[in-house]
Amino acid sequence: MTNYSIEVENLVKFFGRRLIFNEINFSFSSSHVYGISGPNGSGKSTFVKILSCLISPTKGKVIHKKDELIIEEEKLHNHIGFVSPYLFLYDEFTAEENLKHFSKIRGKIFDNEFSNYLLQEFNLYERKNDQIKGYSSGMKQRLKFVFALLHNPEVLIFDEPTSNLDNKGKEKVYEIILRMKKDKLIIIASNEDTDLSYCENILELEKYKTK
Repeated sequence: MTNYSIEVENLVKFFGRRLIFNEINFSFSSSHVYGISGPNGSGKSTFVKILSCLISPTKGKVIHKKDELIIEEEKLHNHIGFVSPYLFLYDEFTAEENLKHFSKIRGKIFDNEFSNYLLQEFNLYERKNDQIKGYSSGMKQRLKFVFALLHNPEVLIFDEPTSNLDNKGKEKVYEIILRMKKDKLIIIASNEDTDLSYCENILELEKYKTK
């Protein structure tokens, strides 16, 4: 099993003069599920974007390690599967075309067999050749999970993972979390109690609001 860790050291984020969070020190490691909690506007999405190096902190640093070796920032996309409401998909492409395109961006060979397996898992296989502009919001959310899992990453970061999903979609997400938590590092940013109930350790952002 791969040993993957993320170290957060003295993390501070301001937007202008507004403090989002201050002096966060935290460690994440594989084979665990972590929660990032807080009300709307508390900085959950900002925090996971910093974890993924999509945006930079005002101060502090985030260190990703695989088997104790530091991973360069420009290579993190090979190790992280990210799901969020703001993840961009190409509406004029079919589901399969989107997956092929993102595989190409990652520099990965498209795995057709595994793609079909994941599309079946999330009940999208019969619609894989449809343009996703015709998808419902819940279908697009399920496709984002296929996108996140397709390259079999060591880290799964789910930001509001069950938004727009019906009960069956939510059950599938929770099934994936339970199935994969033994081998992967999973981080869930949410203010939903059910989402957070699957987490072993929860980072509460409201505790990091003072200067």
